[in-house]
Amino acid sequence: MTDDISITHSSGNVFADLGFANPEEELLKAKLVRELRAILKRRRLTQVKAAELMNLKQPDVSALLNGRTGKFTLDRLVRCLDRLDYTVDVVVRHKTRAQRSQTRAVA
Repeated sequence: MTDDISITHSSGNVFADLGFANPEEELLKAKLVRELRAILKRRRLTQVKAAELMNLKQPDVSALLNGRTGKFTLDRLVRCLDRLDYTVDVVVRHKTRAQRSQTRAVA
């Protein structure tokens, strides 16, 4: 018995593949939260101490660490990193031909 398996190649952005409204923003938030998690782990900070340093409430830190970024803007996440003494650099690059065609296909 042979079952046909269909393979769908990723666009490189899981949020776009899942149909999120603003996939690029969601991907960037996820990357910033990944960095926050790593910093807090390296520093061995409790959620309470991390909340104090980032000027957040402890439940908000918990939400971030569990990937719930809905109430966080990119600006707010960057401010959290800044309060932990990190700088966020923004790099602007021209899209590759493949990225341009994927953007058109999604829109």
